[in-house]
Amino acid sequence: MVVEVENAATKLPVSVIVVNYNAGPFLTECVHSAYSSASEILVVDNASTDLSLEFCAQRFPDEAKLKIIRNAANLGFAAACNIGTRAATKPYILFLNPDCALSADSLNHMVQVLEANPAAGMAGGLLMNADGTEQEGGRRAVPTPWRSFVRAFGLYRFDHYLPSVFYDFHLHKQALPPRPVEVEAISGALMLVRREALEDVGLWDEGYFLHCEDLDWCMRFQQKGWKILFVPGAPVLHHKGTCSRSRPIFVEWHKHKGMMRFYRKFFRHQYPGIVMWLVGGGVWLRFGAVASFHAVRNAARRLGLR
Repeated sequence: MVVEVENAATKLPVSVIVVNYNAGPFLTECVHSAYSSASEILVVDNASTDLSLEFCAQRFPDEAKLKIIRNAANLGFAAACNIGTRAATKPYILFLNPDCALSADSLNHMVQVLEANPAAGMAGGLLMNADGTEQEGGRRAVPTPWRSFVRAFGLYRFDHYLPSVFYDFHLHKQALPPRPVEVEAISGALMLVRREALEDVGLWDEGYFLHCEDLDWCMRFQQKGWKILFVPGAPVLHHKGTCSRSRPIFVEWHKHKGMMRFYRKFFRHQYPGIVMWLVGGGVWLRFGAVASFHAVRNAARRLGLR
């Protein structure tokens, strides 16, 4: 049972970790949204080439609460999260994308929910689009090979008839629950983690460069017996794709590579070899289609056709 508690205006024992890569002015907005409630903020920069760090330094000059860690190269999301984790000092750690902005009481509410539910190892809030709609990924089921097959071929449309078979892992299409609920996975864009649980489960898997590392961590938390909560009363604006928009094919390559690592790591012993082979073929066929789309669109832009 998940217990919800009333919010209280208290000093939050939270270290916020923001992995930055060319987020521009969104980084400053992100840090500002967490600054009044968190105890410390660590920006781990993956060798950005824009002015995002300069904007942030100008907005928060000589602030002891803010620490910027500059990596000499782009080490990937998981590795940068681990660097921030090792430098964090508080009992709760919030992993927050630089294109996210916390609402006024969201962090406080998430902390209160975790404190009221000691069996929960992590919690995520309500990721919102700029138009106020719920964004996919904030609450989801684990995309097993079968669920991914159902999604890829549109079979989720039959979930009203056989929900146990044609289950759609995108839970944001379901009605918003009135209180915190347990889910299988949340998004790495907004992930509040209990340090005790982190130390039990271990750090992020650095075998992922970008994408699917959050699903991996959610699986490992569950394997260790830690619950994962979705907190609908903690809204967060997410300008999705800000850091990846300039290199779509690069991002898609690592996303699909991450999907393959995820499937092999957790499901290769649960499915027959032929099924995993088909899943792998589907993943790379999808990558080819997506990459071709971006290549054609980029060529059209260069030619002035779009």
